[in-house]
Amino acid sequence: MFEGVTAVSQQGSWGLSCESEKEIEIESDPRALLRCADPVHCSCCSAAPAARNKAMPPPSDIVKVAIEWPGANAQLIEIDQKKPLSSIIREVCDGWSLSGSEQFALRYADGPQLYITEQSRGEIKNGTILRLAISPARAARQLLDRIQSHGIDARLEALKELAKLSADPTFATEFINMDGISTLARLVESGTHFGEMLAFTLTAFLELMDHGIVSWDLISLSFIKQIAGYVNQPMVDVSILQRSLAILESMVLNSHSLYHRVAQEITVGQLIGHLQVSNQEIQTYAIALINALFLKAPEDRRQEEHTNPLDQRLTEMASTLAQKHLRSIILNHIIRGNRPIKAEMAHQLYVLQVLTFNLLEERMMTKMDPTDQAQRDIIFELRRIAFDGDNDPSNTEKRKAMYTKDYKMLGFTNHVNPAMDFTQTPPGMLALDNMLYLAKLHQDTYIRIVLENSSREDKHECPFGRCAIELTRMLCEILQVGELPNEGCNDYHPMFFTHDRAWEEFFCVCIQLVNKTWKEMRATAEDFNKVMQVVREQITRALALKPSSLDQLKSKLRALSYSEILRLRQSERMNQDDFQSPPIIELRERIQPEILELIKQQRLNRLCEGSCFRKLGNRRRQEKFWFCRLSLNHKVLHYGDLDESPQGEVPFEMLMDKIPVSDIKSVVTGKDCPHMKEKSALKQNKEVLELAFSILYDPDEALNFVAPNKYEYCIWTDGLCALLGREMGSDLTRSDLDTLISMEMKLRLLDLENITIPEAPPPVPKEPSTYNFTYNYG
Repeated sequence: MFEGVTAVSQQGSWGLSCESEKEIEIESDPRALLRCADPVHCSCCSAAPAARNKAMPPPSDIVKVAIEWPGANAQLIEIDQKKPLSSIIREVCDGWSLSGSEQFALRYADGPQLYITEQSRGEIKNGTILRLAISPARAARQLLDRIQSHGIDARLEALKELAKLSADPTFATEFINMDGISTLARLVESGTHFGEMLAFTLTAFLELMDHGIVSWDLISLSFIKQIAGYVNQPMVDVSILQRSLAILESMVLNSHSLYHRVAQEITVGQLIGHLQVSNQEIQTYAIALINALFLKAPEDRRQEEHTNPLDQRLTEMASTLAQKHLRSIILNHIIRGNRPIKAEMAHQLYVLQVLTFNLLEERMMTKMDPTDQAQRDIIFELRRIAFDGDNDPSNTEKRKAMYTKDYKMLGFTNHVNPAMDFTQTPPGMLALDNMLYLAKLHQDTYIRIVLENSSREDKHECPFGRCAIELTRMLCEILQVGELPNEGCNDYHPMFFTHDRAWEEFFCVCIQLVNKTWKEMRATAEDFNKVMQVVREQITRALALKPSSLDQLKSKLRALSYSEILRLRQSERMNQDDFQSPPIIELRERIQPEILELIKQQRLNRLCEGSCFRKLGNRRRQEKFWFCRLSLNHKVLHYGDLDESPQGEVPFEMLMDKIPVSDIKSVVTGKDCPHMKEKSALKQNKEVLELAFSILYDPDEALNFVAPNKYEYCIWTDGLCALLGREMGSDLTRSDLDTLISMEMKLRLLDLENITIPEAPPPVPKEPSTYNFTYNYG
C-alpha cells in the first residue's frame, strides 16, 4: 500500500533523503518515513544543524504525519498547527485531486479512530498516521439513511459501523442533531430487530447517550418496557442482555423520573437469576443495576407513613438485600465461584457492601428519646436478661435503687438514666440495637461479659455499656457507614456476605475482643481510651488480612493479642528508630545519598517496565486501558491505548505515542491535575484524587494518569520526579529509605558490638576420634 510514497511538504520532500547503515522498512512500518533511522550519524541530518534549525518553524507548531486514502499512496505532510484545519484538509484533497474538501475530515488511523477537530488537533503527535474520511455530518446522514433502508444486510452493516462511530463525540453530535436517537429508539420499540442487529442498535444507543448531549428524561415508557423485556426474558442473547442491563443502569443513575419507571418494570428479585449464570460480565452488570436501584431509592419520606408504593422502595430494597436467598447466591456463585473476581466485579461488591451498611445510617444518627417508653423498655430488657431481676412494681423506690445499681454494673455512664448515654450521634440508637442483638441472640456471651465484670474489683471493671457504645462508633468509622462509595475502591470483605446479620455478628465478635483486651491490659477506667485504641488497631489489622468468614476473623483476632500488638509496635518502632548520637547521625548522612540513588534506580527501572492504567469513563464495565513506559535510555515516555489489560510487558512498537522527557515541564498531583478539574464527579472523590497525577509538557498539553493503587502512584510520581532531577517525596520513598538505611546501618555496626573479627580465618579443627554421634538414615 505504501509503495511509491509521495512526500508532500511546503519545504520539499523529507524523510526519504536520509541514508544510514540502518535501512528504513517502508512497507512494514510507514511511520519510518517520518524519521531518520540514525539521525546522529546520518550525514544529511547532522550537517548544518544551525542552518536547518533556523529555516524550520518552531517544532511545537509543526507536526509531521502520514495521511491515508483508500486506493491511493499515502501523503507525508507537515501540519502547521496555526493554520485552520479546513485549509489543511483542502491541501490534502488537492493532493489526491478530490473536490469538495468541506465534505471531508481527518481521523486517526489507529486506536479509536476519532475525528480530529480544531479543539483536539493539539493532541496530534509527530509520526501519527491519519486517514482522510468523509465528514462527520456526511457520515451521520449516510448511516441514518442506510439504517432505515429495506435491505437487511445493508442495515446490519450500517448499524455495525454506527456502533463503532458513536463513541466519537464529534460524530455523535451530528447524528443526534439529525434526530438519530429517536430513530434508534423507534427501531428498538418496533420489536422487529433481533440478534446481532439488535445488539449493534443497543450499543450505538448507549454510546450516543453516554456523551450527555441528550437528556435521559426524553426516553419513552415503551422503550423502557422493551429494554426491560429483554432483561426479563429467560433466554436472550448475552450481548443484548449485557447492553440492556447497562442501559437500565444508566437510566436509573441519570434520571430521577426514569428511576420510578424502571423500578416498576424491574425488581431485584428478577435480577437474581442473572447472578447465577457463569458469565461474570452479566453478573457484574446485574449487580451494578441492583446497586443503582438501591442507590437512587427515594429517601425523602422515610420518616413518614408510606402511602405511595414507590416511596417504600428503600425499605423493600433493604428487605430484599437482607434476604438469605440473594446473599447466598452472591456468596456461592460469585465470591466462592470457580473464577477469579475481576476488578469491576470487586468494585460492585464493594459498592453493595457500602450501600448495605448505609442502611444503618438512620439508626446511627437517631438520638434516643429519654421520654420514649418503648425505647426505655429496651434498656429494661438488657437489665432483665443480665440479672433476671424482680419487676415487682410494689416498691418503686426499692426498684429504682436496684435498677441504678444494675445499670452501674452494666457499665452505663449515667447510672440513674442510662437513656442519656444514647443521645450522642453517632452512634445513637445503633449502639442500643447492637447491645440488644447480643443480649438476645448470644445470651450466654452477654451474661458472661456482664457478670464477669460485675464480680471484679471496681478499678478493673470493663464497662460493658460504655464499651459497646464506643465500639459501635468505632466500627461505623472503620466501615465508613453513611459515606458514598468511592469510584476507585475495590475493598470489599467476603465475610460480610456470609451471614444475614453480618453487621450485628461483627459487633458481637468485636465486643468480646474488647473484653479480652481489657483483661490482658489489666486496664482501669482511666485506661478506657488506650484500650479502645488497641482494639481499633486489632480490628483494622485483622480486616486488612481479608478473612473469608467470621470464624476466620475470630481466629485472626485471637492471634492479635495485646502482647502481639506490643511486639508489632516495638518491631515497627525499631525499624523506624532514628538514633540521635552524633556518630550515628554522621553515618546516616553518609549512607543516605547511596540509598537514595538505589531507590532512584529502582523507580526508573519500574518506569522502564511500564504500567497499565485504566481510563475512567461513564460505564466502568466497558473498561479501556492504556499503557505507559519509559525508554531504556530514559529519554522518552512511550504510551498508547490497549484493548485489554496486558499480561506482562508491552513492547514499544505497540505504544504509538511518545513524549520526550526534555519536553516535560512539571508533574502535578491530586486536585491540581487537569482531568480532576474537568470532571466534577471525580473531583469530589477522595480516593481518585489521591491516585491522580499529570505530566505537563510543551506547549500546554497534559498526560493524565489515575494509578491503579497507591504503590503504583508512588512509583510513578517518584520516577517522574527523578527524571526531572527533583526530590522524590512519596510515602513509599520515605518508607524504603528508612528501611534500607536501618538495614545498612545495622550491617555496618555489627562489628562494633564487642565482636572481634579475626584478620585470618580460624583453623580447621581436627577430625574426631569416633563418629558414633552420626545418624545413619539408611
